[in-house]
Formats: sequence, C-alpha cells, structure tokens
Amino acid sequence: MNINQLIFRNFKKNVKNYYLYVFALMFSAALYFAFVTLQYDPALDATKGSIKGGAAVRAASVLLVAIVSIFLLYANTIFIKRRSKEIGLFQLIGMTKTKIFRILTVENFMLYFASLIVGILIGFSFSKAVIMILFKITDTKGIAKLHFSEEALIQTLIVFGAIYLLIMTMNYLFIKRQTILALFRVTSSTEGKTKKISVLEIIIGILGIIFIASGYYISAKLFDGSFTSMNALAIAMISILALVIIGTYLFYKGSVRFLLNLMRKSKNGYLTINDVLSLSSIMFRMKSNALLLTVITTVSALAIGFLCLSYISYYSAEKSAGDYVPNDFAINNSKDAASFKAALDRKKIAYTEKKIDVIQVKANVKNILENDLESPMVDSSAMTIPMISEKSVSGVDVAPNETLFTGYNNMLQKTMAFKDSGRIELKGKQKVIPQKFVGLNRKFLLPIYFTGGGLPTAIVDNSIFNKFKQDADPSIQKESSLYTGIDISKEDDLPKANELFGEMKFSDNSLNNSRIEMAASQKQNMGLIMFIVAFLGLAFLITSGCILYFKQMDESEDEKPNYTILRKLGFTEQDLLKGIKIKQLFNFGIPLIVGLLHSYFAVQSGWFLFGTEVWTPMIIVMIVYTALYSIFGILSVLYYKKIIKEAL
Repeated sequence: MNINQLIFRNFKKNVKNYYLYVFALMFSAALYFAFVTLQYDPALDATKGSIKGGAAVRAASVLLVAIVSIFLLYANTIFIKRRSKEIGLFQLIGMTKTKIFRILTVENFMLYFASLIVGILIGFSFSKAVIMILFKITDTKGIAKLHFSEEALIQTLIVFGAIYLLIMTMNYLFIKRQTILALFRVTSSTEGKTKKISVLEIIIGILGIIFIASGYYISAKLFDGSFTSMNALAIAMISILALVIIGTYLFYKGSVRFLLNLMRKSKNGYLTINDVLSLSSIMFRMKSNALLLTVITTVSALAIGFLCLSYISYYSAEKSAGDYVPNDFAINNSKDAASFKAALDRKKIAYTEKKIDVIQVKANVKNILENDLESPMVDSSAMTIPMISEKSVSGVDVAPNETLFTGYNNMLQKTMAFKDSGRIELKGKQKVIPQKFVGLNRKFLLPIYFTGGGLPTAIVDNSIFNKFKQDADPSIQKESSLYTGIDISKEDDLPKANELFGEMKFSDNSLNNSRIEMAASQKQNMGLIMFIVAFLGLAFLITSGCILYFKQMDESEDEKPNYTILRKLGFTEQDLLKGIKIKQLFNFGIPLIVGLLHSYFAVQSGWFLFGTEVWTPMIIVMIVYTALYSIFGILSVLYYKKIIKEAL
C-alpha cells in the first residue's frame, strides 16, 4: 500500500467520525461568509443612510473570527488526541514523524477545504435571506438581492486559510513532542478521577456558591441607593464581574462535586445504575473541565444578556417613543406648527391640537428622594426641570402650595426614586418658593426636547406658574417655550400625515419630532445591534454546543468497556440509557442554567436603561436559546445509544 492509498483509506474511515466537526466547519464558513457579504452588500448602505451597517458588521466579523478560530482549534485538539494510537502505530511500523504529519496534513486539507467550499456555497445561498431578515427587523425599505461578493470570498478564504495553518502548526507540535508510549496513553489518561473528595475541594465548593450568590446580591443592589457615588458604582460593577466569573470557576472546580457528593451520601451507599452512570461520572469529570465550562458559561451569559437587552430596547421602541413624543407630532416652534397645520388642512387631514406653555426652573428635591445617587449629570439640590400650569392639563387641580410631578422614566425611578410626599423648593432667577410635593404620575405630557428624555415635569397652580414666568432664569430656558402637540383624528390618515411631516421644510428640525419616526429610528438602531448580537450568539451557541458534544464523544469512547461489562451483567440498553439521559441533563443543563442565571441577574440590574418592557423579551430570548442548546444534548444521547449498541 502506497502513501496515497493510505491517505485515501484514512480519509474515508475518519469522515464518518468527524460528521459533526464537518457540519460545524461548514456552518462556521457559511455563517462567516453570509455575515461578511453583508459588509460588502451595496443594499445595506444604499437605503438613504437609514442603516450604516457596514462598520458595525465589520467590527462584529472580527469577533466572529475569534469565536470560529477558538472552536476549530479546540475541536482539532480533541480529534488529534483521538487519533493518537493511530499515529503511534504509524511510528511503530517505521514511519517518520514528518511523513505522518504529511499524511495528516493532506487528510485535513481535503476535509477542511471541501467543508469550507460547501459552507461558502451555503452561505451564498442564504445571504439574500440574511439581508431580508435584517431589513425586516429594522423596518428598512430596501430591495434584497442575491449578491456574490468577491471581496467576501477572498476575506473568507484568507481567514479560514490562516486558521488551517494554525491547526497544522498545532498538529505538528503535537506529533513532534509525543513519544510512542505517550501516544498510546493519551486517550486512556484519566481526567482527575479522584475517589475521595478532599477538605480543600469542599472549601472551594462552598466558596464558589458564596461568590456567585454575592455577585447576584450586589447586582440586585446596584441601583437601589446602596452605592451613592459613581466611583462606588464602578467598583460594584467590577466586583460583580470578578465574583461571578471566579465563583463560576470554583463552582465547576468544587461545588458541583461537593453537591453531588452530598446527594450520593444521602443514599447511604445504595447507588442505582442511573446514579453510577450519571452522578459519579459528572463528579469525576466536571472538575477537570472547569476552565472550559467557565468560559462557555460566561460567554453564554454575555450572549444571552446582550441579546435580551437589545431585544428589550427593540421591543420597547413604540412605548419609549410614546414617552418621548406624547402626541403623534411634537412641534416646539410656532411658525413650524402653523406651517404643518396648513399642510394638513390642504390635504384635508383631520387633527386635534394641544398647546402648552413651558418654562424651566430649578428644583431642590433632596427631601423627597428615597435614595440620592451623587451623579455629575443630575444635581438633586438644583435639578433643572420643565414646569407647566395646571390649566394646561385636564383633570388636574393643585393648590397654590402644591406641586405634582408627571412623566418619569425607568432609569430615574431606579436611581432617584421619589417618596409619596414631602417638601421641595422651586427656584426662579430670584424667587425661591417652598412647595408640598403631592405625588408622581407616570403619564408624559411634554416631548424629549423639554424633558431631556426622562426628567419629570412639575405641574403647579396657575398663579405660581405666572410668578415663575415673570422670574424665569434666562440661562436655563429652552430656545422655545411653547409646545404644540398634534394628534391625527383618523388612524388611517397617520401614515399620510407622517409622510407630509417628513417633507416639511421646518426652520429647525431638531425642535420637532414624529412619534412614528422616533419609533422607527430606535427599531433600526437597536434592530441592527440585535441582529449582530443574535448572529454572534448563534455562532457561539453552535460552537460551544459542538465542543460539549465532542467532549461527550470522547467520554463515551473511554467508557465503552464499562458498558460492555454492564451489558454482560444483564443490564439492558434501556437501563443504561436512563442513566445516560440524566448524565447529559447535568452535562448540558448545568452550564445552561448557570449561564441563564448569570444573564437574568445582569439584565435585571440594568434593563431599565434600555427600555420599558423586560419580562416578555427576556423570556422569549431564554426559551429560544434553551431550545437550540438542548439539540446538542439530544444528539449526545443518540451518540451514546450508538456506543451502547456497539458495546456488546
């Protein structure tokens, strides 16, 4: 048999063992090519500037390269170790290490680049669907075409060619450093199967749980007033990150084994076959995989967290736009309002109009704060807020010594929560008038131009309003002091009115807003971010799932002799599969649950900075991620089923 025949036979034999590796490689290439095609697709930046996606996609493609590279290098490490006996046999029959490396290089070249070409073709086929999804998410009017990019092809070939060279370098170093005896012992080496749990492991296990719980506790306290300065807040955030990551590592290093050991002790030594196949195996193996599982869990938590936050912002776009623009159209210039109303009259579009006179005052609200975050952006002793008269609001009646706040966003509710009542001071240029604070309404009455995106509006008695109007501090007043809100009477006329609003040549567009346009703008911006995060999250989900699956393949090969013994003792295939299912539930479920918990507490600590809704977006993201992740657990069970069948 010559070298070429040997290469061909080895290639044929190994393809069936590498099917998931081939799939993951094709998927990675398809994902990367489709993603990079977006970067060079003329449709992306030819939509009148509504999406400037090229730069964002370019930055994300670098992260995608890192994810794919780490995965392929790790997968290659697993498979080269599985072939260690084969490499040892080649050396025993007299082959040099250089010749063995050449055989592996040719095999890998055929497998790698065949998968790469198929992946690129798949990526090209789906590139149109990808940009259609992007246009749908961002509500962009554009025509998606099947566009083959030579630049994307060259970039993909360069990136995956570089990864291939790294893989070959890794293989060369592996072959060069290993002795024949070591090659025969690689796959049979234990993964830290220490029978007895030590006191140190118990301490590590308890510390891991304490660290994670402490990180969660601090994250829950992040914006409730426990940290009263920006420095304290920054230190708290760094502490959360350190505690959770270190705690996760210690959790896998000792906590899992410690907890499962307690479960095993509770059975007083009477272990069923399910216990032996599941709990015992996990206790001995999870410790040695602690670093890998920590990385997978941490990045999973980041992917889920970022996707939740971007989806919260996307999902809340219309509600947020309603807060920032309380009417269909917000116009803060009298001439512009008159021009727009005239245009609506010409088009015979019915509308209602609301005018509100607004002034800016300084308010000392220290006495009514539940907590006072010392922020350089907001001074609670002299906070500049808009003020309106009670006559501008229907159904509101306040006494001359009373002030009602209205319009308050989630961020300030967390950082500067108000009490139900108390004493405040309102300050003009010279006058300072003490007032009784009588509560806070959620409803927004003024647009973002006056509120700055979240500050409350003070409603006072008309006599007090007139006093402050005469004593207004010119240094804090807005350019315009009259707000005109226009609502279209018939909903069917709203798109036509919005189109007319966009065509108007206002004296200063920055003073005027359309609720529809603001919602669309937020959906476009956050839709693009959500799309990129989802793309990267999907890449990591597939790669991390494959890595865990490869580890289970490795373990199943190591445990095959045990299954042979158990089958000979009379245990059926179904008996063994019950234990295997429990084992896979732990192997895939523990990293998933810990990752979901990390992301849950991270999202809960800061979701209000991104939108108005939290539960629906977060639950949807977590359910989808769990469903996709579970596929790899099911594949692992099916692979074990095959091994058990072959065991006898």
